[in-house]
Amino acid sequence: MVHLLCSVLIALLAAVLVFGVWYPSPYDELVGGRGLFTLIVIVDLVCGPILTLVLFDPAKSKRKWYFDLSLIVVMQLAALLYGLAQVAAARPVFLAFEGNRFRVVQAIDVDANDLAQAPTHLQSLSYQGPRLIGARLSKSTDADFLTSLNQSMQGRHPSFRPSRWTDYSEQSQALREQLEPLKKLREKNPSKTDTLNAAISATGLPENRLGYVPLVREPITDWVVIVDRQTAMPVAYLHMDGW
Repeated sequence: MVHLLCSVLIALLAAVLVFGVWYPSPYDELVGGRGLFTLIVIVDLVCGPILTLVLFDPAKSKRKWYFDLSLIVVMQLAALLYGLAQVAAARPVFLAFEGNRFRVVQAIDVDANDLAQAPTHLQSLSYQGPRLIGARLSKSTDADFLTSLNQSMQGRHPSFRPSRWTDYSEQSQALREQLEPLKKLREKNPSKTDTLNAAISATGLPENRLGYVPLVREPITDWVVIVDRQTAMPVAYLHMDGW
């Protein structure tokens, strides 16, 4: 029982880290953080209390039992650390405004060898939750336009390339120009009117001050970000079709 309680406590602490820092809402659903964490908990329980029950034998000496228990704990911690490492590797690090959408950028989407090409303050992938950035699109007049276009077609979107990262503030006006009225979102998702109205109410802002753009994380494309037109800051995330 003590081992089970300790395992549950460790799982709760891991949940605080995963959902409170690495995968805050809506990334727990959008990026699959819930599924990854569930797998960690299952492994933690299998490698811990269940093995304890299997190996427990009243006939064993205390020395033998403590040795077995120490091996179980080491195995359990190793499995937990490995699982957390995998969750950390897939964590969202940026929410990037890219042309006419927001795109979720995970650590696995970025080639660490290219980080030196980013602005100085963006040359590391945060473990403290996703940050807002902008991503510059190539123009037809750019020398690398065709190369950049080809990379995008291969799945290496501008948001995944450090050389294209900019401060979010530099993209705020471009974002405002892309914002669609919430009336359009309501018309596209008539069955989710109550959800949209609740989200608007939760912002405490009038509807005419809000707009939206699509939110994507391939292959997921049916999310939107609700944005304050004045501040250009996201205020809500909804599972709705915005295209």
